[in-house]
Amino acid sequence: MSDDRLDALAGTARNRGLKLIRSRVRTPGKRGFGKVGLADRAGKPVFGMDDEGPAADPGEVEYYLRNIGAQDWGASLDVPVAPRKKKPAKTRNDAANDAQPGVLRVVPAPKRESKPKPPPEPKLRAAKPGDAKTLVALLEFLGHPIGEKALRKNLTALAKLKETPIVATLDKQVIGLIGVHKMTTVHRDAPVGRIPVLVVAEAAQGHGIGRMLVAEAERLLKKAGCKIVEVTSNDSRARAHAFYRHLGYERTSIRFMKKL
Repeated sequence: MSDDRLDALAGTARNRGLKLIRSRVRTPGKRGFGKVGLADRAGKPVFGMDDEGPAADPGEVEYYLRNIGAQDWGASLDVPVAPRKKKPAKTRNDAANDAQPGVLRVVPAPKRESKPKPPPEPKLRAAKPGDAKTLVALLEFLGHPIGEKALRKNLTALAKLKETPIVATLDKQVIGLIGVHKMTTVHRDAPVGRIPVLVVAEAAQGHGIGRMLVAEAERLLKKAGCKIVEVTSNDSRARAHAFYRHLGYERTSIRFMKKL
């Protein structure tokens, strides 16, 4: 794993309240080379550590972090996440201790437990009228209160324009929303794509949902012939501005508004 990916892995560990421990062995082929492990803030081993230091592959640590992360935020959304099952203890063969020499005690083999189900993965789909109640709550969280009736009416109008918003779901529960809009202007040689709204449920933030939604909106707008994508974001949302800059967006103008 490259240094950049290890740095990203360390960041993920910090987000879980853990610390990534990297092996100090720098000679390929030696025990511990390329190994990593996890410790808590007090330095107590949590995963992938033994008496000699880090002993896990980066991929194993990455899976561990992703799994506990999905459990944490899935639980906060009241979405069931399958717990990891403990491996059955090995059964000891007691033949050597049998009181009757020459008689082999047959110990039944332990039953194999099925592998635990992987945590639910976020999915994207077009918004539906049945999502109205959840979408109203998401938009109110964003600062745009709207009634269910008005929202359903807007969804119907957007469907006719082939600009139905996209929602992100986790185990069929809506956790995010993004709008898409294609705008033809007199001064550009191609339509302009716009992202008029983007919101992710507070409990689901920090897990790449917003990035997934933006990537899908960009794909749809590019397919519709747009060469650029514009985003509107309130001046007070500094975190949102940093998010868009991280995705390659640049501030190019100031937006003015007047109520009619």
